[in-house]
Amino acid sequence: MHYILFYEYAPDYLERRGEFRDQHMALAKASIDRGELFLGGAFANPADGAAIVFKGNTPKIAESFAKADPYVINVLVTSWNVREWTTVAGKDAEQPIVT
Repeated sequence: MHYILFYEYAPDYLERRGEFRDQHMALAKASIDRGELFLGGAFANPADGAAIVFKGNTPKIAESFAKADPYVINVLVTSWNVREWTTVAGKDAEQPIVT
């Protein structure tokens, strides 16, 4: 299954992220290396949040990422939630109906 981790950023996120960016990216790289993190990035115009797509059997992978993320720990992320995403189209769809 795919799971999307949604972040909402604090108003001063852009000013504060530099201090924690290397740690955040190291966490992302480790998750990528384990085959969990599939795709992610910040929203633009405005930069008020992000979405990160994970692949796994349960939402725990995405939840664990958020709980360990320095952006969350240091309140650059004001709220987060994980949604299960039923993927049906595309080469990596879990339940493809379009081939």
